[in-house]
Amino acid sequence: MINNNYLESIKKQMLYYKTLAEKAIDQLEEAQLFVSNNDDTNSIAVIVNHMSGNMLSRWTDFLTTDGEKEWRQRDAEFENSINTKETLLATWNKGWDCFFNTINALEADDLEKIIYIRNEGQTVVEAINRQLAHYPYHVGQIVFYAKMLKQDSWSSLSIPKNNSQNYNAEKFAKDKTIKHFTDDELTKLQ
Repeated sequence: MINNNYLESIKKQMLYYKTLAEKAIDQLEEAQLFVSNNDDTNSIAVIVNHMSGNMLSRWTDFLTTDGEKEWRQRDAEFENSINTKETLLATWNKGWDCFFNTINALEADDLEKIIYIRNEGQTVVEAINRQLAHYPYHVGQIVFYAKMLKQDSWSSLSIPKNNSQNYNAEKFAKDKTIKHFTDDELTKLQ
């Protein structure tokens, strides 16, 4: 039961972060997706390309092959190879589809199996948790960069500034329930 709850929680959390990034991207003009402040800064398009490359490598044949595939060209993920919003979204969705197809196929018994990433063994749970830290890290970059690019015309994706008391009052006005934190958040983001 715990293992099934874990998998459901992972699915919800990752969908939440995917949706969060998409809502940030939706607020931008197409040209803003390719803005890079300097040579050491990645544009949103580059971040998307890297995330997708990572997902395709990690989640293709997840239980049977090393997560760092021989065909992966990680350094190339950080080059400006995407030049339209349409290509960016296709790249983004290709990576996420690979991730969700794999996660949806996992069963509770799979969670203790050992998989390898760069020849280092870890349980499936550890590998999932590794990506649960990695993908939101990059989603945070996307959201922050989008917010910087939009400046005053940014629409908040979380609790708006100076609205915490109202938000908490609304939450505490309801009866206690057991549910995933993303249930309400995903509804708001849709």
